[in-house]
Amino acid sequence: MSALIPFPDGGYAFLEGVFPYSQGVVALPGHSIERASFSQPVPMAEGFRRISKFLALQSLPKTALCAAELRSPRPFSFEGFAAFNRQYVDVLEQWRLYRDGRNPVARSNLAPETGAPTEPCFHAFSYTVPADRSRAFVVAGSGEWPEGSRFPEDIVARGDLSPEGLKRKSAWVLDMMESRMKALGVAWKDATATQLYTVHDIHALMPKIQKRVQPCTITRHYCRPPIVDIEFEMDLRGVSLERVL
Repeated sequence: MSALIPFPDGGYAFLEGVFPYSQGVVALPGHSIERASFSQPVPMAEGFRRISKFLALQSLPKTALCAAELRSPRPFSFEGFAAFNRQYVDVLEQWRLYRDGRNPVARSNLAPETGAPTEPCFHAFSYTVPADRSRAFVVAGSGEWPEGSRFPEDIVARGDLSPEGLKRKSAWVLDMMESRMKALGVAWKDATATQLYTVHDIHALMPKIQKRVQPCTITRHYCRPPIVDIEFEMDLRGVSLERVL
């Protein structure tokens, strides 16, 4: 598992991930994490502008941004996802978040099956605030593909949408969430929200999922993961406040 790297300019530490995002963040002592969602998806450029304005009104630096939740019109090809990520990270670099080849900001990016936006948009974002609450965290979204491995060959149960295939996919993702939480120093009991993303029938999987995840935290979204051929994704968080803009 990746090392936990302090990012004092933002008031959090992050698990080093791949170019577009970190694997998760946890508030440093003296800080907590809050989340704001937009009442309607906001196109990327406008979303960054609104986030910048919101943080300024809260007397917070841009480096307080610690997680982003995006929505896209449809799943990307592997190559298309890489091109999109370069544009996204360009802004983080301007904000002094992306530095020295490291991206501290956690992220999820989903494609709604119905009511999808016509262009990539912000759905929500998380940010740090000065506070006494500890253990506030966000775990980045992950589907059933080990990042950095061969794509699409190493997708777990690739192309298998049978009950057994979906069971293997969900189990791998749950294990990944748990591994990232352990590295952040938190556990399922610390979560205030756990989000599941898939368009497939997972009713039969819920008993096993709920043996690990607190049922009261689960929200299921009728969305596809951001890359074609990935079928099941999760993220989760433990935050002190949530608001709608």
